[in-house]
Amino acid sequence: MPHRTTRHIGAALLTAALAGCTEAPPPPPARSEAARPDPLPGVQLGLDALRQQMFHVGAGRRLKPASWPGGGRVAVGLSFDVDNATATLSTGTLDYEVISRGEYGAVDGVPRLLRLLDRQQVPASFFIPAVSLELHPQMIKAIQASPLAHEVGVHGWIHERLPVLDNEQEERRLLDQSIETLTRLVGKRPVGYRAPSWKFSTFTLGQIVAAGFLYDSSLMASDDAYEIQLDGKPTGLVELPIERILDDFPYFGGNADGSNPSLGDVYEVFQSEFDVAYQEGGLFLLTLHPHLSGHRSRAAMLERLIAYMKGKPGVWFATHEQIARHVKALMKE
Repeated sequence: MPHRTTRHIGAALLTAALAGCTEAPPPPPARSEAARPDPLPGVQLGLDALRQQMFHVGAGRRLKPASWPGGGRVAVGLSFDVDNATATLSTGTLDYEVISRGEYGAVDGVPRLLRLLDRQQVPASFFIPAVSLELHPQMIKAIQASPLAHEVGVHGWIHERLPVLDNEQEERRLLDQSIETLTRLVGKRPVGYRAPSWKFSTFTLGQIVAAGFLYDSSLMASDDAYEIQLDGKPTGLVELPIERILDDFPYFGGNADGSNPSLGDVYEVFQSEFDVAYQEGGLFLLTLHPHLSGHRSRAAMLERLIAYMKGKPGVWFATHEQIARHVKALMKE
């Protein structure tokens, strides 16, 4: 009897163990659907809603003059976004390798580029985050020491990404702070605006129109200047359009060498864009960053490009403010 009992107990334990092995594992915790935004909300919208989104900020009338001042065939506007380390500081990323690369813009980049512009006798527009100017006030002294009357424009408070901020009151506060700071440090109220990272929120256009800017230079809807529309209505604000292929950051930014360290390739893109603008009698706007293009080899490439453009007859080099004032007159026609 003891042996039979033991066998029965052993069989029962084995059966229970096997049953446990075949049980289904517990289901994973349910994933919250509320935490997963719809990746394609546009597919659910009708044309009226899409039209409203598309043309909240849109291109109005083209502002292309028959000729440029002095009978010029093309207008050339050189601009420098003096971000330095502000984009890094805005995120709270205290990576001092990256911060030091940004600081290069203030220490060597801006001075080298100013010397270059003086040699070539070409004016430029500098779009500077207010914090960048406060941290390195020597930059404005150097910019204003040039006899070329360079322009200084607004480029945010600390290179904040406005769509990420997504707060109307906070964006207005930072814009007001930026205007006040540049007005105080520069000695005149800026007339030009360029959004940090060139990105508007849904509030940006309305706020810069209300602030009374002459022009914006953040958008990309044309090769020529145009009047910006807000919800399909003219604003009176001139857009001087920029373009990623005429920006040094895609080529030189992001890491030590950027996506394309070949100066020859970048020069060819810039020169080709200028050549077609010259043929069309249009506008050539180039955006550079002192912490990137202020380095020796890249500054040498820029000087080569300027010399090439100066070798053509009928090239008008101007600040963005000068260009905007010239095309603004077309709105009255």
